[in-house]
Amino acid sequence: MTHALLPAALAGLLLLGLAPPAGAQPREFNCVGAERLEDDVFEISFAARSARPGEAARTPVAAAAALAKEAPERNICVLGHAVREGGQTTRTQLAARRAREVAEMLSVEYGIARDRIRAEARNPGFSNRTANRESRSVVIVVLPGAPAGGADSPAP
Repeated sequence: MTHALLPAALAGLLLLGLAPPAGAQPREFNCVGAERLEDDVFEISFAARSARPGEAARTPVAAAAALAKEAPERNICVLGHAVREGGQTTRTQLAARRAREVAEMLSVEYGIARDRIRAEARNPGFSNRTANRESRSVVIVVLPGAPAGGADSPAP
């Protein structure tokens, strides 16, 4: 009989509001076209085959974080690159790890809300501008604020 009461007791606690709150919904935006933007772009170089940002990464990450804190409506694209570092799969995975590491720095060390950040891998075929980027880098793009019309993505 006590087993039958347990689900009812749990349901009662949920109704009382003692359940943990539901997670925040992520912001709706994407990074398509972000590599074409020229303003508010910060680049971080990486050692060959490394996904760990060096000490020199702190300056551009801090600058991007300061800009993002000034304008909380602006979202951030973190684009990882790994050109000529192994096969296609290895390069893509390394680029993604680099982007995630920098996104984590922005979030954990600088307090930028995680739902404002997208971390993505880029490869040379993605755009001409990506092909010209440093082969071992992460690019942080603080996107423009949403115009009065409400669009949250970079212009095509």
